[in-house]
Parts: sequence; structure tokens; C-alpha cells
Amino acid sequence: MTTATVKTGTNRLPDPPGPLGQWPQGVIKQFQNQPLQAMMAMFHEYGDAIRFRAVLNFYGYLFFHPDHYKHILQDNNRNYTKMPHPSLALLQPVIGNGLLTSDGEFWRRQRRLASPAFHRKRIAAFATTMTEATDTMLQNWHSVAKDGRPLDVNEAMMHLTLEIVGKTLFSIDLTREADTVGEAFSVVNEEVARLTGIPFANLGLKIPFLPSTRRINTNTAVLTNVVHSIIQERRQSGLEAEDLLGMLMSARDEDSGEGMSDQQLHDEVMTIMLAGHETTAVALAWTFFLLSEHPAVREELEAEVDRVLNGRLPTIDDIPNLPYATMVLEESMRLYPPAYAIARWGNEEDEVGGYYVPKNSVITTSPYVTHRHPEFWDDPERFDPQRFTPERKAERPRYAYLPFGGGPRQCIGNSFAMTEATLLLTSIVQRYRLTLLPGTTVEIEPLITLRPKGHLMMTLISR
Repeated sequence: MTTATVKTGTNRLPDPPGPLGQWPQGVIKQFQNQPLQAMMAMFHEYGDAIRFRAVLNFYGYLFFHPDHYKHILQDNNRNYTKMPHPSLALLQPVIGNGLLTSDGEFWRRQRRLASPAFHRKRIAAFATTMTEATDTMLQNWHSVAKDGRPLDVNEAMMHLTLEIVGKTLFSIDLTREADTVGEAFSVVNEEVARLTGIPFANLGLKIPFLPSTRRINTNTAVLTNVVHSIIQERRQSGLEAEDLLGMLMSARDEDSGEGMSDQQLHDEVMTIMLAGHETTAVALAWTFFLLSEHPAVREELEAEVDRVLNGRLPTIDDIPNLPYATMVLEESMRLYPPAYAIARWGNEEDEVGGYYVPKNSVITTSPYVTHRHPEFWDDPERFDPQRFTPERKAERPRYAYLPFGGGPRQCIGNSFAMTEATLLLTSIVQRYRLTLLPGTTVEIEPLITLRPKGHLMMTLISR
């Protein structure tokens, strides 16, 4: 974080309001313990733009208004980079310098190389793989439903989406690695989230004997081995598939003609493997939780699915005829956006919302908070898919809703994710009704993504 500087002169812009806390710790413990509650409380007390003292004389900045997102993520996006934001500096040793953490011309080059893999026509070709993998899972669920055994839906969605990412983007079956990847990333997820609220924690990662460093390094090594096996298996097979992995491996620099280095290739595959399955799985898990808690919405969704599909697997051509399914997913991601915070580093001084933001500022925006902004969402805690009719969507500012971020750095896989989530949701709803175990309390766990805490145990009722 950086010490806020003071502009002098008669035209000085004001600093955003916000809490100072008690010297020397500021308000950092609030973020360590309950980051979502801390941001919501500050939003309600101070408004859309906040400057808070994190620790000592180091300050952080929070922005929640759609106009602020537009400025930071779109209009002046080149001023606001990913690195060296402290939370991303913690994540970089795990996923490397891939699309999620890289900046500048290097990021633009990598984005151009990866973009064709997510073209609309290519996603359409992936749809059959998505539904076939889901159908296999549902067949395996038959004995679980018959015996009345509860199922961890979050874990099931993680396995399924990892299988789909492997088959569609890397042309490899990762089902055997699902438990390995899931366990290793969960440890990394928890450690990185815990360290995020600790000042200068990224420096601690350079000290190998610290327990947190050992846990992150050990589990990152497990993930790295999986990524290496994906790359090595492709090289040894001689397969020339036109998937994402093939595009990255065959890419050549326009000037030098050189291909991507092994480290670059590793970083991109690691980023896509983790981000590409985790976020969709979390979104689906929250959706099934919400449907269990809102039977009227579930019944309306089931009616649409039964009417359109009539017992068959969905195809990509069915999606325009399943508008309510899309609305259910959109409303679920409003309440529980998998990417609940967006981190940026302000490189030069700037004005945001009429406030002064200094050079080298640590900036955090939060879709979780903005998705509850009463100026744009009435009764914001209520689950109501009707918020996402075309008419109501047109009434809201573009940046009032941003589950996939916005601007040039909007998630490259947003169309892939929405297609996948819709096909998986409708396939599952057609065959099973998922019901939360009675007496279960579901808590939010804001890690790298917004996960349900612990296991999300549900029973399966065949339809």
C-alpha cells in the first residue's frame, strides 16, 4: 500500500471520506476477519468512494459506483494495472504471469493469442462435450439418489467443470486429477485469502520456512505437476488440436518468430485451468442453494426446462429459448459473484468521482457491494430473477452489474462460462431436484473466489 500524498494549492481535490481506525493498526483487522462485512459497513457509512487507513500511514481506496468502475476499468484503464496490487502479488507465485495477473503489452499479446479459443463458433463446438460430461455425472448420481445419500454439490460442480475445461480447452481428461487439483487449490485458496489482509504478506512468501509459505509452495508444486503433465502429454502425443493449448503452443511472435517460453505456457495453462473451472463451479453451487431456498423460482425454472427440452439433453441452440434459466444464473451471480472483488494499482494520480487518488494507490472495487447498491437494486438481498428481464437490464447502467468484470480486461471466458453454466444447470434441473439438508446453515467464505463455506450437502430427488 502507499502513503496518501496531499495536493497543495487552491484547486486541491478532496480525499474520499473513510475510517482511520486506531493507530497503528488502522482498520486492517476488519478486512482480515470479515472483508465483505467490512466493505458493506463502510459503504453504508461513507458512500461510494472511501479512503481508509489500513495500517500505519498506508491507505487503501474503495470504489463502488458504476461510474467509478467505468472510469477505472474502461475510460482510464491503462492507469490501473493488476500489479503490484498486494492481493495479486500474493496470487502471482501460484499462477504466474498469466492473463489474470499480467499487464501492459505482454498481457495484450497473450490475450490476442488466447482469444480465438473463446470465439462464439468454437464455444458452440464445445457444447456437446459439456452436456455429455454432465450426462455421465447424472448417471452416476442415480445410485446416490436411490440410496438417499447426501451429495456435496460444490465438490461435484468442481469436478465436472474441471473435466469440461480439460476436454474442451486442453483436449485431455482431467477427471483422475480432480481430487488432487481440488485439494491443492483449496489449501492455496485459503492461505492466499488469509494472507491478503496482512500488510506486506507477499514479502513473507519469500521466507521459505514460514508455515504459510510451505503450505502454498507445497500445494502450488502439486498444481504445477498437473500443468506440466498436460503440456508434456500434448507434446508427446503429437496431436495438433485447434484448442486453446494448441493455439498457445503454436503461437509465434510477429517480430522474432519465437514461440512461447515453457514458463509462459505454464502460466497461461495454470491460469485457465484454475480460473476456468472454479468460478463456474462456484456460481452453479450458489444457484442450486438459492433454488433450494426458493421453491417458486425452482418450479418456474423446471417448467421452462421441461417445456423446451422435453426430456432430451440441451444444445447450444436451446439457450435462446431458456431465458429464465439465464435470468436465474444472472441473479445468482448478482448475490454471490464468484469474483467478488476487483483489485487495481493506480500508477499515476487521478480523479475518481470528484476525489483525489494519489500515485501508487491500492484500489479495490467490489461487485458484491455494487450488486447490493440500493440506487440500482431494490430490496437488494432478495433473490428475484425477474431483475434480469431485457427491459429491466436496459434501465441499469452497464457497470451496475459486473460478474465478469468490465473494460478491456473483462473475463476472456465470460461467454464460455455462461454457455457452460446454462447447459449444466438445465441438464441437472431436468433430471434432479437438489434440496439442502434440513437444519443446514450455509455461510459465505470469501477466498480468491466467493465459495460456500465447508461442504454444501444436498439430497437428490429424481424428476
